[in-house]
Amino acid sequence: MTDMQITPVLLCGGSGTRLWPLSRKSYPKQFAPLIGDKTLFQASALRLSGEHFTQPLILTNSDFRFIVTEQLSEIGVDPSAILIEPEGRNTAPAILAAAFWLQQSDPDALMLVAPSDHVIADAPAFRSAVCAGVEAARAGNLVTFGIKPTYPETGYGYLEVEDPSACQVQSVTPLSRFVEKPDLANAEAMLASGNYLWNAGIFLFSVRHLIEAFERTASQMLEPVKQSVVDGKHDLGFLRLDPIAWSQADDISIDYAVMEKADNLSVVPFLAGWSDLGGWDAVWRESEQTEGRVALSGDATAIDCNNTLLRSEDSGLALVGVGLENIMAIAMPDAVLVADMSRAQDVRKAVDALKVKKVRQAETFPVDHRPWGWFETLILADRFQVKRIVVNPGAALSLQSHFHRSEHWIVVQGTAKVTVGDEIKLLTENQSVYIPLGSVHRMENPGKLPMVLIEIQTGAYLGEDDIVRYEDVYARG
Repeated sequence: MTDMQITPVLLCGGSGTRLWPLSRKSYPKQFAPLIGDKTLFQASALRLSGEHFTQPLILTNSDFRFIVTEQLSEIGVDPSAILIEPEGRNTAPAILAAAFWLQQSDPDALMLVAPSDHVIADAPAFRSAVCAGVEAARAGNLVTFGIKPTYPETGYGYLEVEDPSACQVQSVTPLSRFVEKPDLANAEAMLASGNYLWNAGIFLFSVRHLIEAFERTASQMLEPVKQSVVDGKHDLGFLRLDPIAWSQADDISIDYAVMEKADNLSVVPFLAGWSDLGGWDAVWRESEQTEGRVALSGDATAIDCNNTLLRSEDSGLALVGVGLENIMAIAMPDAVLVADMSRAQDVRKAVDALKVKKVRQAETFPVDHRPWGWFETLILADRFQVKRIVVNPGAALSLQSHFHRSEHWIVVQGTAKVTVGDEIKLLTENQSVYIPLGSVHRMENPGKLPMVLIEIQTGAYLGEDDIVRYEDVYARG
């Protein structure tokens, strides 16, 4: 490989339901440390950094934009840009938007498109696989990466190659066709044949050749997506794609729009470990296991258990399993999942059932992440609510007021700079302040350590939409 630089394009706008209750619409799995001490998104960004890689280009949605910047900052990765999708429209328009953005500076740039919620333990091996596909991508091929299957999985699409021996070597080879998710019998037959790979949804191509591929197979998408980039609005370091143009783009995957119709396809088999963590059974397989194939996380204890996953996601919650077999149990502060390991793919049915009952845990995470830090609700009752609020060093909430509630703030860690009306004061640990209903107020953290306070709200309505912002450094409405 030459010194040609590759731009990683990380897709992190999805919201998985099969890893509920840890993954929810408001805080999906890519932002959680499911395996190891880094989140899946952070591990993906680190895996695609260093030699041969430029700063990553991120595609996400408005709700996750500050989580993305905070998690990248924690690992010392500076993105080249963060594009905000007005609404999720699958992978084809997202990848095409990234191509048009890169085209502005280099029409021949190489782009490596990857989901941000996969686990690849051997990062050097993956980077080697990427390098193996570079020359084919430069020559005009659309290169994808296939995973050598280890069992007859029915939840993945497959990639067919003509020569089974090509699946044993980590080098570029022609790709015959994409295969839809099979039933078990077909999955077993494909595994036995030896000339099929799992479709990992990872792609390498040049900007020019990808746009030409869209011209051949999905030309109707070019104008709206290009216009969404051209008319996009810069906002605090983000580029918000234009919502009107974006809404005209097809809601379709890159596989359906381009890859399955293209005739210039190549694939690089990846022979090391990979998982898309598509269910708790996959998390169990990827986790470190004790005797009896038991995987534990957090304050979890197993007694006489086998083939079991126990995860406590709350430091104050002890989870104990006794005599369990093929069971997965995940305990959150506000929800607990207990299921047979063989029913991992049915967890989404639980989420659907909770949505029907309008249970907030179906989609809302107990910790609410904001650009200035985060908060969690400790008690929610009739006419009062108690929250723990953590404000990052140097961060400030908006200057705001409420129509229906008053608030008490008690600082329990650090120093708070508090504005109430025309008065500004500094509060240290064990000091408090009262915010009357309707008062214009703001809290800031002037220190170098996180500031923690307890907020007690009282009033007739305690919803997050009871807020009027007068000034906001994060440009929220």
